[in-house]
Amino acid sequence: MLLHISDPHFGTEQPEVVDALLRLTDTHRPELVLLSGDITQRARRSQFRAAREFVDRLNTPRTLVIPGNHDIPLFNLAARLFWPYANYLREFPAVAGLHDSSRLRVIALNTTRPSRHKNGVLSPAQVDEVVEQLRQARPGQLRIVAMHQPIAVERAQDAHDRLRGPLREALERWAEAGADLVLGGHIHLPYVLPLFSPTERLKRRMWAVQAGTAVSSRVREGIPNSVNVIRWGGVLPLGLCLVERWDYLAEAKAFARARVSALDTGWLPPDPPPMSAPALTPGAARALP
Repeated sequence: MLLHISDPHFGTEQPEVVDALLRLTDTHRPELVLLSGDITQRARRSQFRAAREFVDRLNTPRTLVIPGNHDIPLFNLAARLFWPYANYLREFPAVAGLHDSSRLRVIALNTTRPSRHKNGVLSPAQVDEVVEQLRQARPGQLRIVAMHQPIAVERAQDAHDRLRGPLREALERWAEAGADLVLGGHIHLPYVLPLFSPTERLKRRMWAVQAGTAVSSRVREGIPNSVNVIRWGGVLPLGLCLVERWDYLAEAKAFARARVSALDTGWLPPDPPPMSAPALTPGAARALP
């Protein structure tokens, strides 16, 4: 099981939500916790220290952390130019990483760029790197690529926040190499979208899975703090992945499961049946009670 946390924005964290997330983690005991960027609000040492203390309290076997655009200094131009990740690296060992186990292969990329304020960039070299890592996956692994900015959005008004770079090439090559999920955050909106469609003729069913903001007060209107629990293997049917969205309920001061999407993964037939994106079609993704 993987717990996907994004955009905690330490410096704007809510203590009661932090405590609830720690309890959720203690209950589920995930194999891996992935933090997909915007760890802090303003990339300050004190905020990274608070984030590090939170990660240590998770008490999980492995935590994989990548930076977001908020984790690079905004107002200190010299630091942004010459030492953009200095404060981040004081508390976290790397800006990218890999988790490899019997059930999971997670490739985490740094798509932030000091030259850009908010937008992320996927480079051709990173596309190649992911293909190489996916080719080394073993049978039975759920194959995940994680970044900060979204590779796909469901609302037209969020298109400006979409990742930049050779995205069509990335989707085609990653699908051919066996990717199942592409995880992201950045826009504080939780959703699941199919990346395959009549216009995106991929060789494999591949899904975009976005997380909301985990513990920050910077929530979107009508959307509470949320995290994703991703299940794979065990008693689940072969090729089925469950993505559970857990929302924070203020009245209960706890996270509760709000939605479950059952995602079919695997190779597509040469002529897949038509499907309308972003709707999740029966047999491809099913919302469970």
